[in-house]
Amino acid sequence: MDALFCLHLLKGQADTIGIAMRRALLGEIEGTCITRAKSEKIPHEYSTIVGIQESVHEILMNLKEIGLRSNLYGTCGAFICARGPGYVTAQDIISPPSVEIVDNTQHIARLTEPIDLCIGLQIERNRGYRYSIKRPNNFQDGSYPIDAVFMPVRNANHSIHSYGNGNERQEILFLEIWTNGSLTPKEALHEASRNLIDLFIPFLHGEEETLHLEYNRHKGTLPPLTFHDRLAKLRKNKKERELKYIFIDQLELPPRIYNCLKRCNIHTLLDLLNKSQKDLMKIEDFRIEDVKQLLGILEKHFTID
Repeated sequence: MDALFCLHLLKGQADTIGIAMRRALLGEIEGTCITRAKSEKIPHEYSTIVGIQESVHEILMNLKEIGLRSNLYGTCGAFICARGPGYVTAQDIISPPSVEIVDNTQHIARLTEPIDLCIGLQIERNRGYRYSIKRPNNFQDGSYPIDAVFMPVRNANHSIHSYGNGNERQEILFLEIWTNGSLTPKEALHEASRNLIDLFIPFLHGEEETLHLEYNRHKGTLPPLTFHDRLAKLRKNKKERELKYIFIDQLELPPRIYNCLKRCNIHTLLDLLNKSQKDLMKIEDFRIEDVKQLLGILEKHFTID
């Protein structure tokens, strides 16, 4: 799936935006893929099985290419159970409702004899590319890691067309995007744009914090309230019933913070207020900068005096 987008800009802006957008498209968008396969009947990755045309390695490579769409937070299980003779395709994958197969016709294996093929799968949502580290103990239980290509954008190119004369010169940025079908090119462009904006927000906050520190250096003020104290004030100002029906989806959180909270079953503002800063810091990939940013967003949406 591919599409071409264009944007009119002033001279010098097209290259700046084009390079940043291409990197965001290829590296900052989350995707879903199969990261592990398990079958007790497989002796090793490069073996062949009687009654199956493909080698085990070829089957793993075919599983790697399966396009998936999901709203997962972390990992989940799925499995294939098929009987030959016949073709095994992506439609034979039995997965949770939260996972959708993009193309049911994608080939996995061909069974040439009346045998059963049963494979357990691990599905994960993440971003970028992760090379599987193959250790001997991985294969003892018939479990095989698969190189994970989480990137829903397969390729992105940008080109620039200049027009006008002298100081009036302007540019048109052409951005061509190819995806694996789990996102449309337009959806990928929107998500990459949001992620770029999120990456720049800390610079704005950092400038404000620097000014605040410089001001306090010459003035003997009390230290700011702790995370827990400030959220306690919000809880005091709002009825618990109200907090229960304010979902974190309404807070316009950055994708990474939103995903971290969802993974820990934090769905409402009440769930969040029941957590301390220490609890939040125990969340995988959650940093102190995220806590500060989260508090800033809450202060923006609600008055915390």
